[in-house]
Amino acid sequence: MSVADESAKFQGESRDDTAVPLLEPAEGVPPVTDTARAVEEVAARLAAGSGPLAVDAERASGFRYSNRAYLIQLRRTGSGTVLIDPIPVADALEPLAEAINGLEWVLHSADQDLPGLAELGLHPARLFDTELGGRLAGFERVGLAAMVDKLLGRELRKGHGAADWSTRPLPDDWLNYAALDVELLLELREAVDESLREQGKNDWAAQEFEHVRTIEPTTPKPDRWRRTSGIHTLRRPRQLAVVRELWSTRDVLARSRDVAPARILPDSAIVAAATADPKNIGALRALPVFGGPRQRRYSRDWLGAVERARALPDSDLPTLSQPFDGPPPVNRWERRDPVASARLTAARAAMGELSTRYTVPVENLLTPDLLRRLCWDGLPEFRSGAVPDDPARAIDDYLTAGGARPWQRELDVAPLAAALFTTEPAPPARDR
Repeated sequence: MSVADESAKFQGESRDDTAVPLLEPAEGVPPVTDTARAVEEVAARLAAGSGPLAVDAERASGFRYSNRAYLIQLRRTGSGTVLIDPIPVADALEPLAEAINGLEWVLHSADQDLPGLAELGLHPARLFDTELGGRLAGFERVGLAAMVDKLLGRELRKGHGAADWSTRPLPDDWLNYAALDVELLLELREAVDESLREQGKNDWAAQEFEHVRTIEPTTPKPDRWRRTSGIHTLRRPRQLAVVRELWSTRDVLARSRDVAPARILPDSAIVAAATADPKNIGALRALPVFGGPRQRRYSRDWLGAVERARALPDSDLPTLSQPFDGPPPVNRWERRDPVASARLTAARAAMGELSTRYTVPVENLLTPDLLRRLCWDGLPEFRSGAVPDDPARAIDDYLTAGGARPWQRELDVAPLAAALFTTEPAPPARDR
């Protein structure tokens, strides 16, 4: 039976029994490890265990600027569950790193937690991502609770994932929740792995896991201020300059205090100031938010940002439209280059057929950004309207350079070549 047939067969299976609620860890909630001596003890315990290591970390997204881990949950067969507060022991984690860095780690949505763990010197030798594995296996719902329900017949109740995990001391019910997140992760790994093997997708998954494990952190874009909510209502470059200066000032304050930027100053206040262009502190404080007690102490900082934007020469003002590193927004393709727009439509249709056939989300078959870049001007022949001597080879080379994994190229190249090239040369792309 082919991979596609196995995928369709598995996708049609469902579990009919009622999930059993999982309310507390079978062995109870362990004490929080928060001393150097305790780190040595749990490291020895984990080293004496067997098999992969279940890993999770709780952050304080929406509360703190940093992406650091404020609680680490670990579980290994024969070792039980370990909860570590990394804040007081950040400089004493070497014994833990020695015990676990050579192991396979099992995480759910690994890309969320690996950066914060790497800051602490913790890195997996191998990786199994149950969320990513679930996507490749064709599950419609890949949240941890949904997959534990479907594959293990247990109800994992959520409730504190969006909490401020920098809070100290951590409430008992939060710790119970945290321990439950790794309670069944090893069993879930085995169930997901079995599903992938039944469908012949285990090698695909291994390539994806290794990609997540080894990918280099992305460099923040220099124009992140353009993502300010409500910025689309502004129509003048000078107003955008005010947004840029206020956003940058807020970012410096947020970073220095390790507070989420929106808690320093909401986007709505930035846009309001850019619209009103206050000339003095009184006018600034008359605006919504700026007159509040937490904002008044920064009034000089905020007004200084507005004044800097006001003083900029016209040549230094930001452009109204966002500069693009790559293709323009897709909704502009038809006007700017209808030939490229037609290529993208054909390519998306081909990828949609592959997604249905193999029950793998389109975005996992190939990143949407790479597909757009290919269709816009990825190959020299798109400019001239010619057809490459070997279209499949040309596309394969482009996808390889773009970071596509071997399994993706094996599936994608032939359908994309058929979709993007016909026997008759396409007309040259218009000047863009």
